Amino acid sequence: MKRYLIFAAIGPFIGGLLLLFASTYQSGYWAHTNLTEVQKFFVVLFRSLQYSYLFGLLPALMMAAIDEIVCHIRRIGPVGRVVIVGAIGFLATAFMYGNRGGDAGVLQFVLYGLVGLVPATLSSWLAYKYCAPVAPETKQASA
Repeated sequence: MKRYLIFAAIGPFIGGLLLLFASTYQSGYWAHTNLTEVQKFFVVLFRSLQYSYLFGLLPALMMAAIDEIVCHIRRIGPVGRVVIVGAIGFLATAFMYGNRGGDAGVLQFVLYGLVGLVPATLSSWLAYKYCAPVAPETKQASA
């Protein structure tokens, strides 16, 4: 249960932040920035945070389910699990968002792929760190 809470709390927030950054980067917003524009960026971030959770909660929970499935495979260690979940997150968001609009190219594909990679990797690592796997109980033989 902790794993799903970690993914649900962190994933949409980080994903929304990176999605807003990728969108503004593609439009040239960061070409001439000053303090006022950075403040506007964070105002838009916190105003759109509810939509990040609305549309990002289900994909974050799906990534948590994938992380849990991979967690039960004994041959895959924690680093391998983080890499697998991050790669799935990268590919899912890159193919979903990366080919849209007139600026379709490698840079846009990578930027939107990072929107899925970073939250999935961070959440998977935190789930490994704070969700200790349950060790099987050993039964003692009675004499």
